[in-house]
Amino acid sequence: MHKKAMTARALAFACVMGLSFAGGAHAQSYPARPVNLIVPFPAGGTTDVLARALGQELSKSLGQPVVVENKPGAGSTLGADYVAKAAPDGYTLLMGAVHHTIATSVYKSLHYDFQKDFAPVTTVALVPNVLVVNPKLDAKDVQSLLKLAQAAPGKLTYGSNGMGTGQHLIGAQFERAGHVQLLHVPYKGSGPLTTDLLGGQIDMSFDTITPVLPHIQSGKLRALAVTTNQRSAALPDVPTMEEAGLKPFNMGTWFGVLAPAAAPKEVVDRLNAEMVKIIKSPDFTRRMAEIGAVPIGDTPAEMKARIAADTENYAKLVKEAKVAIN
Repeated sequence: MHKKAMTARALAFACVMGLSFAGGAHAQSYPARPVNLIVPFPAGGTTDVLARALGQELSKSLGQPVVVENKPGAGSTLGADYVAKAAPDGYTLLMGAVHHTIATSVYKSLHYDFQKDFAPVTTVALVPNVLVVNPKLDAKDVQSLLKLAQAAPGKLTYGSNGMGTGQHLIGAQFERAGHVQLLHVPYKGSGPLTTDLLGGQIDMSFDTITPVLPHIQSGKLRALAVTTNQRSAALPDVPTMEEAGLKPFNMGTWFGVLAPAAAPKEVVDRLNAEMVKIIKSPDFTRRMAEIGAVPIGDTPAEMKARIAADTENYAKLVKEAKVAIN
């Protein structure tokens, strides 16, 4: 073989090996400093609770602090936008949720593309939503609530985590399925929403089980139905919407971790491996059961497929419900 050809092949081989070594070295040295996990809602809601539960364990497995930082606003899109524009080095992550797949269709001026600007890491958990009312409202079940709403169109109020969030869309679906008109009151997160619901400033909500479960158990809030097509183990005596007479109705909320799109694959894979190990552990599974969450722990490819499917499905619901924000 010609000497120049041999030299060229040797250089090419060295280059490939060098890149492989660099990638492996990057994964092995990661993380060299604290990792920020951005929660796009205020403290106290399900997104925040899951982020802190995961972050606590992830700090141990990574050997570096995982700092949970709340950046609420605009129906979870401000926090997402912040992460989309962060350095793609694995040190800034997003605790995303189904809300972001809905926002894609609801918000007409987003400065990021949820499918293109993020690298999915893993889905942490699925949490059913539940229709709860203030006990002062004379509604013992879904049908009696519908009668109250039909008698006073636009008078009964429901709160959500913000315009274009899962709770907002579930409320809109409830209106369509029940042929009623409610007044939507958006909040920045479950914390202030639950406070006003307990105080009677609003009549009901379709929030995830986690923030309202203690108040249901204490009798301060009344649960009428879960929004998934199967009952929740945390609320076994509460019927589904379909059992209560509203069909079809199957809507829940998933939560998962994402990195900026250009994050190194080695880092994403390392994060996935560590997180899945935590999510599937007996201790984490027990903690999730206590707050009404079902742990998932899937692959980046599976989470990517989940996001794509939900984005398409919710786009249809958003169009049907005529939910839009400029």
